[in-house]
Amino acid sequence: MACLLEAPLRISVLSEVTATSRHYVDRLFDPDPQKVLQGVIDMKNAVIGNNKQKANLIVLGAVPRLLYLLQQSSSSLELRTECAVVLGSLAMGTENNIKSLVDCHIIPALLQGLLCPDLIFIEACLRCLRTVFISPVTPVQLLYTDPTVIPHLMSLLSRSQRTQEYITQIFSHCCKTPEHQTVLFNHGAIQNIAPLLISPSYKVRMQALKCFSVLAYENSQVSMTLVNVLVDGELLSQVFVRMMQRDQPIEMQLTAAKCLTYMCRAGAIRTDDSCIVLKTLPCLVRMCSKEHLLEERVEGAETLAYLMEPDVELQRIASTTDHLVAMLADYFKYPSSVSAITDIKRLDHDLKHAHELRQAAFKLYASLGSNDEDIRKKITETENMMDRIVSGLSESSIKVRLAAVRCLHSLSRSVQQLRTSFHDHAVWKPLMKLLQNAPDEVLVMASSTLCNLLLEFSPSKEPILESGVIELLCSLTQSDSPALRVNGIWALMNMAFQADQKVKVEIVRCLGTEQLFRLLSDPDTNVLMKTLGLLRNLLSTRPHIDKIMSSHGKQIMQAVTLILEAEHSIEVKEQTLCILANIADGNTAKELIMTNDDMLQKIKYYMGHSNVKLQLAATFCISNLIWNEEDGSQERQDKLREMGFVDILHKLTQASDPNLSDRAKTAMQQYLA
Repeated sequence: MACLLEAPLRISVLSEVTATSRHYVDRLFDPDPQKVLQGVIDMKNAVIGNNKQKANLIVLGAVPRLLYLLQQSSSSLELRTECAVVLGSLAMGTENNIKSLVDCHIIPALLQGLLCPDLIFIEACLRCLRTVFISPVTPVQLLYTDPTVIPHLMSLLSRSQRTQEYITQIFSHCCKTPEHQTVLFNHGAIQNIAPLLISPSYKVRMQALKCFSVLAYENSQVSMTLVNVLVDGELLSQVFVRMMQRDQPIEMQLTAAKCLTYMCRAGAIRTDDSCIVLKTLPCLVRMCSKEHLLEERVEGAETLAYLMEPDVELQRIASTTDHLVAMLADYFKYPSSVSAITDIKRLDHDLKHAHELRQAAFKLYASLGSNDEDIRKKITETENMMDRIVSGLSESSIKVRLAAVRCLHSLSRSVQQLRTSFHDHAVWKPLMKLLQNAPDEVLVMASSTLCNLLLEFSPSKEPILESGVIELLCSLTQSDSPALRVNGIWALMNMAFQADQKVKVEIVRCLGTEQLFRLLSDPDTNVLMKTLGLLRNLLSTRPHIDKIMSSHGKQIMQAVTLILEAEHSIEVKEQTLCILANIADGNTAKELIMTNDDMLQKIKYYMGHSNVKLQLAATFCISNLIWNEEDGSQERQDKLREMGFVDILHKLTQASDPNLSDRAKTAMQQYLA
């Protein structure tokens, strides 16, 4: 029976709540302004900390009425201020509340309210705007719709500590793109916000600092300007250094370290500057230690990874600071079994941050190991590290998978690791699985790693070949993403290096001549260079050259002609002439050059070119054609003599470049033998 009674009870309670809520809304329509004011004040007291009440009032239509009263010039200043306070309180509820407020056009109404001269009303509007804008569901673009808003907000910064706190918080949350950075920069954000870094209010200092971190991120214009800014006679970078001192709150230390990190990455501060090496880097390493909150450890590790990503010296310094490599191993120990037993709340917190911690650790390991062999060795020897990376590749969180594959890619640059840890842990298996079905950013990193695993000294090359990887790589070459096309073709190029004929024939069959020639006319130079590299590797060793040229010679010669005639870089032309030299080394394939007078004229042209690399490659080609010990060499020599090649070779024996003159002398000896 109890079950039957429960539903009616609930309904009556709900109708009671709705009835009291309706009473609050009805009072907003009272003809007596004094009663309306009292109604708004009572509503304010009723909604504090009561999300249910907030939701009810929104459903019952309180928001449009509050906004109407807020915008009416006939409303008293006190009423308008109280309306802004209630709206701010409603915004403190759930994300759905925020969506409802935004849908009712609260933002333009509050921005309009900022034109009122009264400071208390302005502060109430700004407080509400701040709450709305820091929500992830609010479109930040709404701050930039009206071009007069940003300059007006800048002008309000000097009004009070509260306006400073709220406005800088709005800016730091709404600066998401380079365009936003430019708008704020052009309206004087730096000059207006810099003095706030020495405000007596901690909240103001903190929000101003956050502003600078989002303004400087990947922005060299802002960063270069910040370097020269003085705050009360002190350079801004020194103000940031002071904010990183251990006696400052952790949030401040971290954000100041971010500012200096972003300025350094944007090229405004040198990586060997003492404020980076002696202050920023140690501060970020400190943030990775056990005594900090999990959130702080995540942020510290990710910022440190970003700081030293391009700089091998910083990587070396970090790897020997405070046992960082071992310290990061602790990031994989959440949720810990102890917390599971003692505290459900703690377990929930640990679970929530476990993904982020693993992601941050992988990112930092990737950054640490991207250049130095000793650091990579240190990382792989850290407890269960390779197992952790392997399991990271199949985690449910896409961000963790991406960070794990980045870490693997970083370690795969080591010949030593490819031969040892990578082989011992059969890393290629989960990597291949990851390549089957992943978003582009994961594919790019995974295929880059695969390129390294396919190098000829890697023991993983054979098992990968047997797993049917060729089709997968050929499909990557058809991607819309240039990075994936490059990686697909690069991996095939590595695979074809010193491969047996069966593998080469399979590559040509699977790729198809049409796709091969499409890649040879790819607008991306990297794709073109790697395709030429693939072709050069396919056309090596005589039987292979003759086999491939017998079935695809016509198209390959056509492609070579097109590249040599088009506007391409020296590197592209050199690679193409090297392919031609390989063809000239074939037994039967060389006839494709000898019977093509147009091609011979092109070789002649490049022998006389102003660039030594091209002269060398072209001379190498002729040398292969006239080599004495081969069938038909006499006829080839005679034909080339008639075409004037001997004269050119003779001239090249006097070349100032020793390699070129030696190559020409070697070729001339074929005529004298």
